Amino acid sequence: MSKKLAHMLGLNTNPTIFFASAALTVVFVVCAIAFTDTVDTVFGAVSQWILTHLGWLYILGVTTFLLFLVWIACSRHGGVRLGPPGSAPEYGNLAWFCMLFAAGIGSILMFWGVAEPISHYANPPRGDVEPESVEAARQAMGFTLYHFGLHTWTIFCLPALAFAYFVYRKGLPFRVSSVFHPFIGDRIDGPLGRTVDVVAVLGTLFGVAVTIGLGTMQINSGLNTLFGIEEGRLVQLVLIAVVTAVAVASVASGLDVGIKWLSLVNVVLAVALLVFVFLASSPLYLAKGTIETTGVYLERLVALSFWNDTFGNTGWQGSWTVFYWAWTITWSPFVGIFIARISKGRTIREFVLGVLALPTAFSIVWFGVFGLSAFDIEMNRGGGLVREVVVEQDVPGALFAFLEHFPMATLVSAASILIVVIFFTTSSDSASLVVDMLCSGDAVTPTRQRVFWGVVQGVVAATVLTATGVGGLDALQQTIIVFGLPFFAIGFFMMAGLVRSLRAETREGTGARRARDAPLATRARRAARRDKRGAGRARGRRGGIGARRAG
Repeated sequence: MSKKLAHMLGLNTNPTIFFASAALTVVFVVCAIAFTDTVDTVFGAVSQWILTHLGWLYILGVTTFLLFLVWIACSRHGGVRLGPPGSAPEYGNLAWFCMLFAAGIGSILMFWGVAEPISHYANPPRGDVEPESVEAARQAMGFTLYHFGLHTWTIFCLPALAFAYFVYRKGLPFRVSSVFHPFIGDRIDGPLGRTVDVVAVLGTLFGVAVTIGLGTMQINSGLNTLFGIEEGRLVQLVLIAVVTAVAVASVASGLDVGIKWLSLVNVVLAVALLVFVFLASSPLYLAKGTIETTGVYLERLVALSFWNDTFGNTGWQGSWTVFYWAWTITWSPFVGIFIARISKGRTIREFVLGVLALPTAFSIVWFGVFGLSAFDIEMNRGGGLVREVVVEQDVPGALFAFLEHFPMATLVSAASILIVVIFFTTSSDSASLVVDMLCSGDAVTPTRQRVFWGVVQGVVAATVLTATGVGGLDALQQTIIVFGLPFFAIGFFMMAGLVRSLRAETREGTGARRARDAPLATRARRAARRDKRGAGRARGRRGGIGARRAG
C-alpha cells in the first residue's frame, strides 16, 4: 500500500522509511503539544540517567573515535580514495570548507561564541580557581575549545568517513544502515536496516528543530535589542516561517546553487564580523591571547579528553560536556552524510585532515577573538556580560550585549542577526537534503521531497516552540539525548566496519596484483631457465674444444 501511495504522489523514495518517519514525527509533535509535562518527565528521567551513568562512556568513546581517525589517516589506508580510482574532488577546498562548516557548527559558534567563555569564567568548571580571575579565564578557554575543537568535529568526521567510504567505494545507498553492511550484508534492506534509518531521520529532524528553536530565540533577542520588538511566540513563529521559506528555496535550487552559495556568503560575513571585532577591540591583546589559548588547549587536551569529574562529582560535566556530546551525536547522521555528499574524490588522509584540522583552527581563532574580547570587557571595559549571561540567564542575548561595547553597535548587531539567519538556514536546507537522502538512499531526488522535509522541520520547530513554549523545547532537548545513544553505539560499528572493509580491500588488491603479475613471473622463470640451458650448452662447447686441443 505504501508503494502505491508513493507512486501516486510521484515520490522516488523508500516508502517504508518515508511514511514511517513522517507518521512518527506527527505523533511526537502531537504528544509534545498535548502532553508536554509527561513527555518532559519521561524523557527527562531517561536522559538524566544517561548523563549520570553513561557520561564516562561518552567521554572515553569520543576520545577513542578521535584516536581512531588519527590512526587511519596515518596508516596505509590513508591513501585510499573516496571514489573510483583516479577520481578528483567535486568541490574546491574553499567551497568544501564553507559548506561543511556552515552545515556543522557555524550557527553554534554564533550562539556560544560569547556565552560559553563568560559562563565558565564566572563559574569555573572544576571549582578549583577563583571566579572571574586570570586562571578562571584560562580554564574557561581550555574547556570551550575542548567543546568546540577536535572532539566535536570527530563526532562528525567518523560517520562522514564511513558514509563516504561505503557509498563511493562500495556502491551502497546514502543511508545509515549502509555502515552495517560488513556485518549483516544485504539484510540492511530488511527490517533492521529500515529501523535504523527511521531512527536516523527522527533524530535529525528533532536535532535540527532544537537548533532552529534556539536560533529563533537568539534572533528574537537581537531584534528586541535593536528595535524593541517584543520577545514572544508570535514573533518567533514569523521568524521560523521566514527561515523555513529561505531554506526551502535554497534546497529547491540544489546543492550547487542554493546551499553552496549561501554557505560561501555566510562564511565571508562571519569572517568579516570576526575581523571587525578583532580590529575594534585590542588587536595586540587578542593576537597574543589567541596564541596563548591555543597552547592552553593543546596543553590540557589529553587531560580533558579523559576527565570524568570523578573526585569532585559536581555534576557539571553531565550538564555541559556529556550533554554536548550527546546532542552533537544526534546531528552526526545529518552532518556526516552531508559532508560525505560533498567529499567524493578525496583521499581518507585528506578527508580526515580537512574535516578535523580546518574547522578546529577556525574555532580556535573565533573563540580567541570573541572569548578574549569578552574577558577584556569584564576586566577592563566596564563589564556587564557576566550579569547578562550568568545572573540574568539571557544566553540568547549574550552576543548582542557583547556588541554594544563596540562602535556602530546597531549596524554590526543587525549584520550579526543576518549571519545567524543564514547559518540556521544553511543548517535547515542541508538537513532537508540529508533527510531526503536517508529516506531514498539516493543523492538525486525529486525537488518536492526535499521541500517536504524542509517544511516539516519548520513545522516541528514552530509547533514545539510556540505551542508549548520553553517547556516543549526542553522536552525536545531531553528527547534528542535519548535518540543520540543508539548513534553513539553505532560509532563503534563504524570503526570496526571500516577496518574490516579496508583490510578486505587490501587483500583483494594484493591478490589482484599477484594474479596480474603471475604471467610476468612465469615468463621470467622460463627466460631464466632458457638462459641457464644456454649457458650450460656454451660451457659444454668450450669443454669440447679444449679436449680436442689437448689431444
